[in-house]
Amino acid sequence: MENVENSIIYWYYYVLIVEKFVENLWITFFCIFPIFFSTILEYYNGNFNLLSGEMVALNVDILWTNVLNEIKDELSSLAFNTWFNSVYLKTLKDGVAVIIVPMSIHKKHLADNYTELIQTALNKVTGTNFELEFLLPNEVTEQEEKIIQKEEKEVGVPKAYKEKSNLNSKYTFSNFIVGNSNKFAQAAALSVAENPGKMYNPLFIYGNSGLGKTHLMHAIGNYIVENSNRRVLYVTSDQFRDDFVGINKKDETGTNFNYVDFFKNKYRNIDVLIIDDIQFLGGATQTQQEFFHTFTNLYNDSKQIIISSDRSPNDLKLLEERLRTRFCWGLTVNIYPPDFELRKEILRKKIAAGNFETDIPEDVIEYIASNIGSDVRQLEGSITRLVAYSTIMGGAKIELNLAIEALKDFISKGISEKNDIARIQKIVSEYFQITVEDIRSKKRSSNIAFPRQIAMYLCRQLTNESFPKIGTEFGGKDHSTVMHSVEKIETEIKNNPDLANIIEKLKNDIK
Repeated sequence: MENVENSIIYWYYYVLIVEKFVENLWITFFCIFPIFFSTILEYYNGNFNLLSGEMVALNVDILWTNVLNEIKDELSSLAFNTWFNSVYLKTLKDGVAVIIVPMSIHKKHLADNYTELIQTALNKVTGTNFELEFLLPNEVTEQEEKIIQKEEKEVGVPKAYKEKSNLNSKYTFSNFIVGNSNKFAQAAALSVAENPGKMYNPLFIYGNSGLGKTHLMHAIGNYIVENSNRRVLYVTSDQFRDDFVGINKKDETGTNFNYVDFFKNKYRNIDVLIIDDIQFLGGATQTQQEFFHTFTNLYNDSKQIIISSDRSPNDLKLLEERLRTRFCWGLTVNIYPPDFELRKEILRKKIAAGNFETDIPEDVIEYIASNIGSDVRQLEGSITRLVAYSTIMGGAKIELNLAIEALKDFISKGISEKNDIARIQKIVSEYFQITVEDIRSKKRSSNIAFPRQIAMYLCRQLTNESFPKIGTEFGGKDHSTVMHSVEKIETEIKNNPDLANIIEKLKNDIK
């Protein structure tokens, strides 16, 4: 009976192959669904083991031939024969195309120069996006052995989807530098990582650019992936919007069902959603509506949601009210600009991680920490620039004078901006006969609060500084306080000629 069954199945696939070949649909049918057929054949796992292997190999070979034809049209014959002549496709599985290359130089060159071209060709042939993995022949055997060992070890355990998470492995809690300005945010992030979906859901992290929001978000995702089998997805709001817009596309069948299924599976069949820069959804009404439904679906299923923005939920005026309300359901944390001590520690960690051949003395570190802004990326970039300058100058010893020369473009910009705000504060304080310390303080008496609002207004008018930066220079005020002050002075100028004259006089003094 079993032989009869197998014979019937064999005949079925034989007829199907012939039919599709005659109708010129061989490539479409077998290239898009190789995994489906291999799964069926493996299920029967009898006399069809050989047939299964031959069919899958045949599908991949045909697919790769068509991919190469697409690539060939884009390259010179010399480039094509050099880099693609001995390269072949091994497997397509779980969104990854495994490509075998003959030598290490092929591996590096293809990855560095032809990844986008190969992905585009694969997409054109299959209608699907694939990540690429280039392997040498000896690496294939090693990889297969690891997969077998892993499957034997984790029988019945769901697989973690690290390769689809978009996480950057270099961002972890261990290399996040903690100080007074960010310790609360770091502690909240670690609590969420240890108990996703249970502690602080959603977690909303906000603060100015370059203060470590993205680092913390990736650190949460990496911790969860390393310590559980939960499915984690990190995306920017732009990526979410692009995926949503993609729903309107139509596939080769003339429908968009595949794209809808892809979108729902990507964003709802997960355990942790991390979305960066949510403020960029402002004005995208339909995308906001879809994110609302995605948020609700995940939240109701006790899935963890982590969101970042450059401003607090209440200040996201271009987002729907129902979204802003939901962002406050969990925990909202602010990351403040690093103080002087934290800036020095960031610089020291950057130097230690860089393994530079030359030492950087403490007075240079203090000089950079005192004069470079609060942006962590700019702080780290100053070290890279300094070391590069030393190398270009023939390996000159890094000392304070060299640092001043190497960073003069960085420093001059930072100092002039800092002095602009400081100068405005000084001139306004003198006019109203109060001290600069008063204007930077938290005192709320009218004789201090009103001059402070005028100074904030002038800083916004006469400098290129952002609201958060101005707030920092006024004793760490929230950017919403600065916005309110600016709006108040703008309104009063229109109705109060005396105030308008005072503002003009102060502007002339400042200029």
